[in-house]
Order: sequence, then structure tokens, then C-alpha cells
Amino acid sequence: MEEELQASAPEGAAEGEGQPAEGAQSPKKHTGFTGKLGFVLAAAGSAVGLGNLWRFPYLTAKYGGGMFLLCYIALAATFGFCLLILEIAIGRKTGKGVIGAFAALNKKFKWLGFFCLVVPVIIVPYYCVIGGWVIKYIWAFASGDTAAFASQDAAGQYFSAFTGNAWQPLLFFFVFSVATVFVVVFGVQKGIERVSKVLMPLLAVLAVALAVYACCQPGALEGVKKLFVPDFADFRAETLLAALGQLFYSLSLAMGIMITYGSYMKKSAKIQPAGVQIAVCDSLFAVFASLIVIPSIFSATGGGAAAESAMNSSGPSLMFVVLPQMFGGMPGGRIIGTVFFVLVLFAALTSSISLVEAIVAVLRQNLHVKRLPACLAVFALILVLGTLSSLGFGPLSFIHIGDKSVLDIFDYAANSILMPVVAIATCLLAGFFTKTDSLLDEMEMRRKGYRMYYKIMIRYIAPVCMAAILIGGIFIPL
Repeated sequence: MEEELQASAPEGAAEGEGQPAEGAQSPKKHTGFTGKLGFVLAAAGSAVGLGNLWRFPYLTAKYGGGMFLLCYIALAATFGFCLLILEIAIGRKTGKGVIGAFAALNKKFKWLGFFCLVVPVIIVPYYCVIGGWVIKYIWAFASGDTAAFASQDAAGQYFSAFTGNAWQPLLFFFVFSVATVFVVVFGVQKGIERVSKVLMPLLAVLAVALAVYACCQPGALEGVKKLFVPDFADFRAETLLAALGQLFYSLSLAMGIMITYGSYMKKSAKIQPAGVQIAVCDSLFAVFASLIVIPSIFSATGGGAAAESAMNSSGPSLMFVVLPQMFGGMPGGRIIGTVFFVLVLFAALTSSISLVEAIVAVLRQNLHVKRLPACLAVFALILVLGTLSSLGFGPLSFIHIGDKSVLDIFDYAANSILMPVVAIATCLLAGFFTKTDSLLDEMEMRRKGYRMYYKIMIRYIAPVCMAAILIGGIFIPL
């Protein structure tokens, strides 16, 4: 079903504010989501990704367990929700991808669209590399190769040997990339929406089943207590900053995704309830991911110092070294490991699809390229940059900055530098350089108190919080 999503300039805007950039094309008809459910599932699928599965449990364990979770939920209900519905509203109001959307609000901010586009361009190639690693581990557990995970040292050697190989990681990276682009080729309704309606319910079922299994293991209740019982003695500035940073990445903010998906959203759908549902889905998935990881570690290690040491493993080490070793020692570990990495694969796939669509939308709307050639161009980009990231652990391991590999460099540039800058600029644009009331009208936010709260959050509180993320990312990497 196709509908015309028209961009409307804010009424009464000053010259240069709320007007399309000079020479900008009016939005053409493009296919949107069939309804609110399709939009919510696709947007939630974008938010639910690898960050929920390996970053959230690690940060939860490192920064006080229940205290971190409490900070995260409080920030999700305030800071995160405001930024989320802001990006959706920008997309739906303008009916354009990131470059056209920012230019339509204020032509002087067209540069921000290009800046924002760089984020998914950098992220999706290395994201597909990690997705390839996940496929490899599904194969390892499904084929019974669990002897390689008999100890943490053995699991570490297995991971290093695999990622250091020149060709095997490239093969799995290629498979994951093809799967991602294949879905996007079919468009919003027949590709993204259809796949999201299948994968998101499967994600929910797998996450709940694995969480129940993990919590029923001997000694796992100590892990559950660690997650849900806040100790206010654990509260530190670093806890709040870590929760803020995780929320920022987890909701797919400042990547152009929510703006792009918002441009596909029906005018009849309400933005605020949709935003609530997306944030709730993302937060619940993060909690269930922690219920899988943290109790499993407590059960396998017996708790105490051994559990704390295991939980201090971050990123790839937690996902591809610690957890495989834990699953390998569990009853039915081969099945549990397989199901867990299938869960990770689905989460990674829904996120990578949204990243690719954000780029494809720009190529289609700004360069007037048809969907198939646009997808092939993005696929070529993924292969080039993804190959650099993949080989950065093997033949190109000599390329590094400090202790950062090629993949780490891309990740740092996108997450610690570009995304906070984009988010700060977006808030300043929405708060000061266009008619904020027109965006509030798009959200159907009518109560005077809510509108004032939103303006204060976007104009003052959110930019300060994101500046803290930027400074923390540069000087205090989490």
C-alpha cells in the first residue's frame, strides 16, 4: 500500500527556518508501514540489537546491578523517550530521510543530514562482521563443537583463532550481509515489516525461555538478586553516565533510523503511544538479556569473586568467550548455546536491516536511485569497509590506534564521537532553530505542562546529558 507522506513546514517560521533547502525536491510517494504494529515492531527491532545482549548485561554488572537498572529505567522514561519521539516526529513531519528532513526544518542544517548519514555508513559494515561471528557460533554449538569451550582459556583461543583467520570470518560476514540486504531489497512492507513481524515475536519467545532456564539453574538466584535489588551505596556519577550512554545507543538514536522509519509512519498513527511501546520493548529485552547472562554466570562460577571477574568481561569477550564456556558446562549446554546465538542473530539482523534502510532511503530520495541499485551500492560499501574490519584481527592487525583494531576504531568514531554530536545538533535545531511547537503538534502533545516539559528537556537537559556522553566517551571510555 502506498501513501503520500507530505512534508509540511512549521507555520510562522522565520526566514530560513522550517523551509525546504533551496533546490530540494518535494517528497515523492513512497511505501510506508501498513499500520502502527508494523512500525512499532520494525522500530523496536532496530533498537533491540547487540548492544542489549553484550553491552547492557556487562554495564549492569559493572555499575551496581539493580542501581544501574534503576537509573536506566528512569532515564528511559524521560531523556530517552523525548529524543525517541523527537526523531520520529521529524521523520513523519517532513516525510524524508535524514538529509532531506533536516534541510526541510531549516536549510542551514542540511549539513547535519550528511553528518548523520555517516553514522550508519560506519556502523553497518562492522555490525555485519559481528553478525558473521554469531553465525559461526551457531554452527559451532549446533554441530556439537562444544569441546572447544571446555575452559575460558580454550574458548578464548577458539575465538582468537577464528577471528585471526583470513577467509573464514569473511565467509560468515558475507552470509550475514547478504541476508540483511536481501530483506531491504523487498522494501518497507514486503521486506522490513514482514520480517519484523516474524522475528520480533520469535525474539520475545526465545528471550523469555532462555531467561527462565537460566534463572532455574543452581545458584542463579544470586544473579537475579544482583540485577533487581538496588544498593544505593553503588550509585556513582559513572553509574548514571553509563546508563545514559547505554540508553542512547540502545534506542537507535542519532543514526537516522528513527527519522527514516518515522517518514514511513502513517499520519493516523499516534507517535507518543508508539514511542512508549518501542522504549518498553527495548527495555524489557535488555532486562531479559541480563536475566540470561548474569544468572548463568553466577550459576556456572558459584558466585563471589569468580562471578565478578567473569562479568567484568566486556563486548566480544563476554559474548564469544565467557558465555560459550558457561553454556558448555551447563546441562543441555549445546542446545542452550545454539538457541542463545540464534536469539543474538535475530537481534543483530533486525538492527542491521534498519541501518541499511537509513542509507538506502537517502540514495532513493536524494539521488533518485531505484531500490535495487541503491541496495547493491550499500552492499558494495558494506563489503569494502566490513572486509577491513574483519581482516583487522588477522592480516591487517598491524593497523591500530593504541589498542584499538580497525573495528574498534570504527565503533569508537561512531558511538563516542559522531552520535553524541548529531544528537546535540538535532536538539539545538528542534529547540531553537525551527518552530518547536510544530513538532509538538506532530506528536499531538496538547497539554501545556507536557509541552513546557518537552521544550526544557530538548533545549537544555538533553544537550547537557549528551555533552556528558561525548566527554565521557573521549576521556572516560566505558
